[in-house]
Amino acid sequence: MSSPSRPDLAFPEADARRVVTGALDEDLGGPDGVDVTTTATIPAEQRTEATVVAREAGVVAGVEVIALTLDEVARRLGTDPVAVRLVASDGDRVERGDVVAELSGSTEATLVAERTLLNIVSRLSGIATHTRRWADILEGSGAMVLDTRKTTPGLRALEKFAVRAGGGTNKRMGLHDVAMIKDNHKLAAGGLGAAYAAVRERFPEVPVQVEVTTTEEALESVAAGARFLLCDNMSPALLRTTVDAVRATGEDVEIEATGGLTLDVAADYAATGVDYLSVGALTHSSPILDIALDLNT
Repeated sequence: MSSPSRPDLAFPEADARRVVTGALDEDLGGPDGVDVTTTATIPAEQRTEATVVAREAGVVAGVEVIALTLDEVARRLGTDPVAVRLVASDGDRVERGDVVAELSGSTEATLVAERTLLNIVSRLSGIATHTRRWADILEGSGAMVLDTRKTTPGLRALEKFAVRAGGGTNKRMGLHDVAMIKDNHKLAAGGLGAAYAAVRERFPEVPVQVEVTTTEEALESVAAGARFLLCDNMSPALLRTTVDAVRATGEDVEIEATGGLTLDVAADYAATGVDYLSVGALTHSSPILDIALDLNT
Protein backbone atom coordinates (compact mmCIF):
# COMPACT_ATOMS: atom_id res chain seq x y z
CA MET A 1 0.00 0.00 0.00
CA SER A 2 1.16 3.53 -0.73
CA SER A 3 0.79 6.50 1.61
CA PRO A 4 0.70 9.65 -0.52
CA SER A 5 1.04 13.07 1.04
CA ARG A 6 -2.16 14.86 0.04
CA PRO A 7 -2.64 18.33 1.53
CA ASP A 8 -6.00 18.57 -0.28
CA LEU A 9 -7.41 15.65 1.72
CA ALA A 10 -8.90 17.64 4.56
CA PHE A 11 -11.49 15.22 5.94
CA PRO A 12 -14.97 16.80 6.36
CA GLU A 13 -15.37 15.66 9.96
CA ALA A 14 -18.48 17.67 10.80
CA ASP A 15 -20.31 16.28 7.78
CA ALA A 16 -19.13 12.78 8.63
CA ARG A 17 -20.43 13.05 12.18
CA ARG A 18 -23.82 14.16 10.90
CA VAL A 19 -23.98 11.25 8.45
CA VAL A 20 -22.88 8.73 11.07
CA THR A 21 -25.46 9.98 13.56
CA GLY A 22 -28.27 9.74 11.01
CA ALA A 23 -27.17 6.31 9.84
CA LEU A 24 -27.07 4.94 13.37
CA ASP A 25 -30.52 6.38 14.06
CA GLU A 26 -31.79 4.48 11.02
CA ASP A 27 -30.22 1.22 12.18
CA LEU A 28 -31.16 1.46 15.83
CA GLY A 29 -34.62 2.99 15.47
CA GLY A 30 -33.63 6.38 16.88
CA PRO A 31 -31.05 7.96 19.20
CA ASP A 32 -32.22 5.82 22.13
CA GLY A 33 -32.70 2.67 20.05
CA VAL A 34 -31.22 -0.78 20.37
CA ASP A 35 -29.63 -3.61 18.39
CA VAL A 36 -31.85 -6.42 19.63
CA THR A 37 -29.63 -9.23 18.33
CA THR A 38 -26.36 -7.96 19.76
CA THR A 39 -27.93 -6.90 23.05
CA ALA A 40 -29.46 -10.37 23.49
CA THR A 41 -26.40 -12.42 22.54
CA ILE A 42 -23.30 -10.44 23.61
CA PRO A 43 -22.45 -9.77 27.27
CA ALA A 44 -21.83 -6.08 27.89
CA GLU A 45 -18.41 -6.82 29.39
CA GLN A 46 -17.15 -8.92 26.45
CA ARG A 47 -14.09 -7.62 24.61
CA THR A 48 -12.73 -8.51 21.20
CA GLU A 49 -10.18 -7.68 18.55
CA ALA A 50 -11.22 -7.19 14.95
CA THR A 51 -9.90 -6.05 11.58
CA VAL A 52 -11.44 -4.03 8.80
CA VAL A 53 -10.26 -5.77 5.62
CA ALA A 54 -10.41 -5.07 1.89
CA ARG A 55 -12.13 -7.89 0.02
CA GLU A 56 -10.98 -6.57 -3.37
CA ALA A 57 -8.36 -4.26 -4.82
CA GLY A 58 -9.08 -0.56 -4.92
CA VAL A 59 -8.48 2.81 -3.28
CA VAL A 60 -9.73 3.51 0.23
CA ALA A 61 -11.40 6.70 1.39
CA GLY A 62 -13.17 7.82 4.54
CA VAL A 63 -11.20 5.65 6.95
CA GLU A 64 -11.69 8.24 9.72
CA VAL A 65 -15.36 7.20 9.72
CA ILE A 66 -14.36 3.95 11.41
CA ALA A 67 -13.34 5.64 14.67
CA LEU A 68 -16.14 8.23 14.47
CA THR A 69 -18.76 5.49 14.23
CA LEU A 70 -17.29 3.37 17.00
CA ASP A 71 -16.98 6.39 19.29
CA GLU A 72 -20.61 7.36 18.72
CA VAL A 73 -21.81 3.81 19.36
CA ALA A 74 -19.74 3.53 22.53
CA ARG A 75 -21.21 6.81 23.73
CA ARG A 76 -24.75 5.61 23.10
CA LEU A 77 -24.18 2.24 24.75
CA GLY A 78 -22.14 3.59 27.64
CA THR A 79 -19.22 1.27 26.90
CA ASP A 80 -15.52 2.05 26.89
CA PRO A 81 -14.28 3.39 23.53
CA VAL A 82 -13.06 0.90 20.94
CA ALA A 83 -9.41 1.51 20.11
CA VAL A 84 -8.77 1.99 16.39
CA ARG A 85 -5.41 1.76 14.65
CA LEU A 86 -5.61 2.84 11.03
CA VAL A 87 -3.34 0.79 8.81
CA ALA A 88 -4.40 2.43 5.56
CA SER A 89 -4.79 6.14 4.83
CA ASP A 90 -7.24 7.92 2.57
CA GLY A 91 -6.05 7.60 -1.01
CA ASP A 92 -4.07 4.40 -0.42
CA ARG A 93 -4.29 1.60 -2.95
CA VAL A 94 -5.16 -1.72 -1.33
CA GLU A 95 -5.21 -5.30 -2.53
CA ARG A 96 -7.58 -8.08 -1.56
CA GLY A 97 -6.82 -9.13 2.00
CA ASP A 98 -5.09 -5.90 3.04
CA VAL A 99 -5.99 -4.69 6.52
CA VAL A 100 -7.47 -1.19 6.59
CA ALA A 101 -7.82 -0.87 10.38
CA GLU A 102 -7.33 -2.86 13.56
CA LEU A 103 -9.91 -2.62 16.35
CA SER A 104 -9.77 -3.58 20.02
CA GLY A 105 -12.50 -3.17 22.63
CA SER A 106 -16.17 -3.80 23.32
CA THR A 107 -17.62 -6.62 21.22
CA GLU A 108 -21.07 -5.07 21.57
CA ALA A 109 -19.98 -1.64 20.30
CA THR A 110 -17.99 -3.22 17.47
CA LEU A 111 -20.94 -5.25 16.20
CA VAL A 112 -23.45 -2.42 16.52
CA ALA A 113 -21.15 -0.09 14.55
CA GLU A 114 -20.15 -2.66 11.94
CA ARG A 115 -22.71 -2.09 9.19
CA THR A 116 -22.81 1.68 9.50
CA LEU A 117 -19.06 2.14 9.22
CA LEU A 118 -18.79 -0.39 6.40
CA ASN A 119 -21.62 1.20 4.42
CA ILE A 120 -19.95 4.59 4.49
CA VAL A 121 -16.34 3.52 3.99
CA SER A 122 -17.28 1.07 1.22
CA ARG A 123 -19.28 3.77 -0.58
CA LEU A 124 -16.52 6.37 -0.36
CA SER A 125 -13.83 3.85 -1.31
CA GLY A 126 -15.85 2.83 -4.34
CA ILE A 127 -15.92 6.44 -5.51
CA ALA A 128 -12.19 6.83 -4.87
CA THR A 129 -11.47 3.62 -6.78
CA HIS A 130 -13.54 4.70 -9.79
CA THR A 131 -11.96 8.15 -9.76
CA ARG A 132 -8.47 6.64 -9.64
CA ARG A 133 -9.17 4.78 -12.89
CA TRP A 134 -9.97 8.11 -14.58
CA ALA A 135 -6.96 9.84 -13.07
CA ASP A 136 -4.65 7.05 -14.22
CA ILE A 137 -5.94 7.23 -17.80
CA LEU A 138 -5.60 11.03 -17.88
CA GLU A 139 -2.15 11.13 -16.29
CA GLY A 140 0.26 13.05 -18.50
CA SER A 141 -2.48 14.36 -20.80
CA GLY A 142 -2.80 17.77 -19.15
CA ALA A 143 -6.49 17.15 -18.45
CA MET A 144 -8.01 16.51 -15.03
CA VAL A 145 -11.17 14.64 -14.06
CA LEU A 146 -13.86 16.66 -12.28
CA ASP A 147 -16.88 15.58 -10.29
CA THR A 148 -20.36 17.18 -10.53
CA ARG A 149 -23.37 17.94 -8.32
CA LYS A 150 -24.80 14.48 -9.09
CA THR A 151 -24.17 13.31 -5.56
CA THR A 152 -26.20 11.35 -3.02
CA PRO A 153 -28.35 13.83 -1.06
CA GLY A 154 -26.71 14.51 2.29
CA LEU A 155 -23.39 12.94 1.29
CA ARG A 156 -21.94 15.61 -1.01
CA ALA A 157 -19.02 16.68 1.17
CA LEU A 158 -18.01 13.08 1.83
CA GLU A 159 -18.41 11.96 -1.77
CA LYS A 160 -16.44 14.90 -3.09
CA PHE A 161 -13.76 14.12 -0.51
CA ALA A 162 -13.64 10.59 -1.93
CA VAL A 163 -13.13 12.03 -5.42
CA ARG A 164 -10.11 13.93 -4.14
CA ALA A 165 -8.80 10.80 -2.43
CA GLY A 166 -8.98 9.03 -5.80
CA GLY A 167 -6.95 11.70 -7.57
CA GLY A 168 -9.82 13.75 -8.98
CA THR A 169 -10.71 17.41 -8.60
CA ASN A 170 -13.86 18.94 -7.16
CA LYS A 171 -15.93 21.28 -9.27
CA ARG A 172 -18.47 23.49 -7.52
CA MET A 173 -19.80 22.37 -4.17
CA GLY A 174 -23.30 23.70 -4.81
CA LEU A 175 -25.47 26.34 -6.41
CA HIS A 176 -23.96 29.04 -4.19
CA ASP A 177 -20.25 29.10 -5.00
CA VAL A 178 -20.15 29.04 -8.82
CA ALA A 179 -22.66 30.26 -11.40
CA MET A 180 -23.30 27.76 -14.19
CA ILE A 181 -25.30 29.09 -17.12
CA LYS A 182 -27.02 26.19 -18.90
CA ASP A 183 -29.51 25.99 -21.74
CA ASN A 184 -32.58 26.60 -19.58
CA HIS A 185 -31.01 29.71 -18.07
CA LYS A 186 -30.27 31.09 -21.53
CA LEU A 187 -33.80 30.38 -22.65
CA ALA A 188 -35.44 31.93 -19.59
CA ALA A 189 -33.13 34.96 -19.54
CA GLY A 190 -33.49 35.80 -23.23
CA GLY A 191 -30.16 34.54 -24.52
CA LEU A 192 -26.60 33.69 -23.57
CA GLY A 193 -25.39 37.28 -23.43
CA ALA A 194 -28.32 38.41 -21.30
CA ALA A 195 -27.86 35.53 -18.88
CA TYR A 196 -24.14 36.16 -18.52
CA ALA A 197 -24.62 39.90 -17.98
CA ALA A 198 -27.32 39.29 -15.36
CA VAL A 199 -25.09 37.00 -13.32
CA ARG A 200 -22.14 39.37 -13.54
CA GLU A 201 -24.30 42.28 -12.40
CA ARG A 202 -25.97 40.47 -9.48
CA PHE A 203 -22.99 38.40 -8.29
CA PRO A 204 -19.84 40.10 -9.64
CA GLU A 205 -17.50 38.15 -7.33
CA VAL A 206 -18.76 34.65 -8.26
CA PRO A 207 -17.01 32.60 -10.99
CA VAL A 208 -19.21 32.00 -14.04
CA GLN A 209 -19.23 28.90 -16.22
CA VAL A 210 -21.17 28.68 -19.48
CA GLU A 211 -22.43 25.50 -21.11
CA VAL A 212 -22.06 25.43 -24.91
CA THR A 213 -22.88 22.89 -27.59
CA THR A 214 -21.32 24.42 -30.72
CA THR A 215 -18.12 26.20 -31.68
CA GLU A 216 -20.11 29.33 -32.51
CA GLU A 217 -21.71 29.36 -29.08
CA ALA A 218 -18.33 28.90 -27.44
CA LEU A 219 -16.93 31.93 -29.27
CA GLU A 220 -20.03 33.95 -28.41
CA SER A 221 -19.53 33.10 -24.75
CA VAL A 222 -15.89 34.16 -24.82
CA ALA A 223 -16.86 37.43 -26.49
CA ALA A 224 -19.40 38.01 -23.72
CA GLY A 225 -16.67 37.59 -21.12
CA ALA A 226 -16.89 33.91 -20.16
CA ARG A 227 -13.60 32.35 -19.10
CA PHE A 228 -14.84 28.84 -18.31
CA LEU A 229 -16.70 26.80 -20.92
CA LEU A 230 -18.53 23.51 -20.53
CA CYS A 231 -18.57 21.83 -23.93
CA ASP A 232 -21.57 19.55 -23.66
CA ASN A 233 -22.03 16.33 -25.66
CA MET A 234 -19.52 17.26 -28.36
CA SER A 235 -17.74 14.60 -30.40
CA PRO A 236 -13.94 14.56 -30.08
CA ALA A 237 -13.65 16.10 -33.57
CA LEU A 238 -16.05 18.97 -32.79
CA LEU A 239 -14.44 19.48 -29.40
CA ARG A 240 -10.97 19.77 -30.93
CA THR A 241 -12.28 22.34 -33.42
CA THR A 242 -13.89 24.29 -30.59
CA VAL A 243 -10.78 24.19 -28.41
CA ASP A 244 -8.61 25.40 -31.29
CA ALA A 245 -11.04 28.24 -32.06
CA VAL A 246 -11.21 29.36 -28.44
CA ARG A 247 -7.43 29.21 -28.01
CA ALA A 248 -7.05 31.29 -31.17
CA THR A 249 -8.86 34.19 -29.47
CA GLY A 250 -5.87 34.65 -27.19
CA GLU A 251 -8.09 34.73 -24.10
CA ASP A 252 -7.25 32.66 -21.04
CA VAL A 253 -10.24 30.31 -21.07
CA GLU A 254 -10.62 27.02 -19.20
CA ILE A 255 -12.43 24.36 -21.21
CA GLU A 256 -14.27 21.32 -19.92
CA ALA A 257 -15.67 18.35 -21.81
CA THR A 258 -18.89 17.04 -20.32
CA GLY A 259 -21.82 14.79 -21.14
CA GLY A 260 -21.86 11.00 -21.07
CA LEU A 261 -18.10 10.50 -20.94
CA THR A 262 -16.78 6.98 -20.28
CA LEU A 263 -13.38 5.47 -19.55
CA ASP A 264 -13.28 4.00 -23.06
CA VAL A 265 -13.17 7.46 -24.65
CA ALA A 266 -11.37 9.39 -21.91
CA ALA A 267 -8.02 9.48 -23.72
CA ASP A 268 -9.66 10.64 -26.97
CA TYR A 269 -11.34 13.56 -25.22
CA ALA A 270 -8.22 14.48 -23.26
CA ALA A 271 -6.27 14.61 -26.54
CA THR A 272 -8.48 17.46 -27.80
CA GLY A 273 -6.67 19.89 -25.53
CA VAL A 274 -9.39 20.43 -22.92
CA ASP A 275 -8.44 21.24 -19.35
CA TYR A 276 -11.05 19.06 -17.69
CA LEU A 277 -13.37 16.12 -18.18
CA SER A 278 -16.37 16.20 -15.84
CA VAL A 279 -17.90 12.85 -14.94
CA GLY A 280 -21.16 12.63 -13.01
CA ALA A 281 -20.76 8.86 -12.82
CA LEU A 282 -17.95 9.27 -10.27
CA THR A 283 -20.56 9.94 -7.61
CA HIS A 284 -23.84 8.67 -9.04
CA SER A 285 -22.74 5.31 -10.44
CA SER A 286 -19.63 4.05 -8.66
CA PRO A 287 -20.00 0.55 -7.21
CA ILE A 288 -18.88 0.12 -3.63
CA LEU A 289 -15.47 -1.29 -2.78
CA ASP A 290 -16.05 -4.54 -0.89
CA ILE A 291 -14.73 -4.01 2.65
CA ALA A 292 -15.53 -6.26 5.62
CA LEU A 293 -15.11 -6.41 9.37
CA ASP A 294 -13.79 -9.66 10.83
CA LEU A 295 -13.70 -10.55 14.52
CA ASN A 296 -10.38 -12.10 15.48
CA THR A 297 -11.36 -13.34 18.95
